[in-house]
Amino acid sequence: MDKFYTLKVAGLERQLPICPINEKLYIAGFVMFSDVELTIATAKELIKKVPEHDVIVTAESKGIPLAYEMARQLNEKYIVARKMNKLYMQDPIHIDVKSITTEKVQTLYLDSTEAEYLSGKRVLIIDDVISTGESLHALESLVNSAGGNIVGKAAVLAEGDAADRKDIIFLEKLPLFFA
Repeated sequence: MDKFYTLKVAGLERQLPICPINEKLYIAGFVMFSDVELTIATAKELIKKVPEHDVIVTAESKGIPLAYEMARQLNEKYIVARKMNKLYMQDPIHIDVKSITTEKVQTLYLDSTEAEYLSGKRVLIIDDVISTGESLHALESLVNSAGGNIVGKAAVLAEGDAADRKDIIFLEKLPLFFA
């Protein structure tokens, strides 16, 4: 098996390391952290494809750079669902999630003031990669609990079978690799 996968997205090319999930399944490791050029370019391209919305929501942590950059380019608010209940959070709402890249179940939290802000708003959910859809489903549940109206779900990449989904917006497909 190759050590890297060549990704072409938003006019850029990146070499992604092939990483084992288990003995039979490998993924191409896509991390936007520190790659400002990629973050700006993919945000610009996604903005062209997403519906009108009032606020962007993402989960901590890998979707944060993209959500921030899209919000910056659009001059609008973004909200991050946190993976821990922080001391400053007042009466947070929460949901459990298990994704392909985490070993155990995690919990996502929204402060009650953020949840109140989402109520009645048109919400765009953003992530770096949509794979199994578990993280996306958790974000949808969290936004629905807050009374937000989800108008779109978008990511830079759709991995594996997620690329066949009709309910998400993405820039490129990312294959899974099997031993």
